[in-house]
Amino acid sequence: MASGIRDKVAIVGMGCTRFGERWDADAADLIVEAFQEALEDAGIGPEEVQAAWLGTCFEEVHLGKSGIPLAQALKLPGIPVTRVENFCATGTEAFRGACYAVASGACDIALALGVEKLKDTGYGGLPGFDTAMGTLNRFILPAFTAPGGFALMATRYFAEHGISPEEGKMALARISVKSHRAGAMNPKAHLRTEITPEQVLQAPIVAWPLGLFDCCGVSDGAAAAIVTTPEIARSLRPDPVLVKALQIAATSGEELYTTNWDGTHLPTTARAAARAYEEAGVRSPRDEIGVLELHDCFSITELVTYEDLGISPRGRAIRDVNDGLFELEGAIPCQPDGGLKCFGHPIGASGIRMIYEVYKQLQHRAGPRQVKDPKLGLTHNLGGIPLFSVCSIGIFGL
Repeated sequence: MASGIRDKVAIVGMGCTRFGERWDADAADLIVEAFQEALEDAGIGPEEVQAAWLGTCFEEVHLGKSGIPLAQALKLPGIPVTRVENFCATGTEAFRGACYAVASGACDIALALGVEKLKDTGYGGLPGFDTAMGTLNRFILPAFTAPGGFALMATRYFAEHGISPEEGKMALARISVKSHRAGAMNPKAHLRTEITPEQVLQAPIVAWPLGLFDCCGVSDGAAAAIVTTPEIARSLRPDPVLVKALQIAATSGEELYTTNWDGTHLPTTARAAARAYEEAGVRSPRDEIGVLELHDCFSITELVTYEDLGISPRGRAIRDVNDGLFELEGAIPCQPDGGLKCFGHPIGASGIRMIYEVYKQLQHRAGPRQVKDPKLGLTHNLGGIPLFSVCSIGIFGL
């Protein structure tokens, strides 16, 4: 019977570039920057890495296909390198591959690195996504946008739970204000300015009810993780972070093709989370999870994810937001690094960037953003749109 990988893999080193409009660097430079920090953190040399996984979504923009760009940039000596892509969950997918290799005994030390160089496209948004879901779905969802899809989720959520637009907008504003407050303390974040609820409420609308400050931006960046066995990790450092669970769930089609979905939540998140809790031995996530890094591509995504993770009861996440549960000083701090809201979203890098923050928090190395004594940290890396999604959940602890 499958037992999962709980406590079979440890993170021994991590690195993360500064995210932003990195005109000073190409993709290879970002790869090297993240890898060098991870090596120094782990206290090993590049020759000790036995296998690697490269996560990048829009390979056409900068890197090209295959794992060769990673091997070239890092001068890795002929080791196996695999490129993976899974929409916005690409970073965690690369991390999962490296962890499975170690857990299986295929190698002792593996690298996962996610990177995306998007600002070189010459315009502000993401590259064209029109065929990313396949040519058939392109006809089913013509002119569909991510802001539009998540805006529909917001209005449906408000209606289903009897929330007025004013109350809903204010809760979403508090989520964005919280993240910007943390991001202002993070030298690696793209956006480092605190904002007020009034600024959020008065900002231009992108897709109602989502305004400018409800949406994450587009950035360049890279993040890296070096994983090994717990035994090797403890020989290298006193505080390795153990992987307690890694789970992924992809849509099986009911959201898009049936009437079974109410539009107020993400079934992939709920399913991946349930399996992750079982793998990690978590019985009460609200009581046991000490820090959250969620895929806040939009403020409504963060709000519904609180419920999909079983942290907040259905329809009651707004109450927890208003009570300060997820603030930096709250019982379950969420986005202590600023999240996608402040880092932007270089797609291949975001999942590992989330793990980087949880890793630092568990080791009490997060500086002014340090939360109070977390025992377990959770990352939530979501790809796609509400009715067509893939979700990765990771749980970590010492």
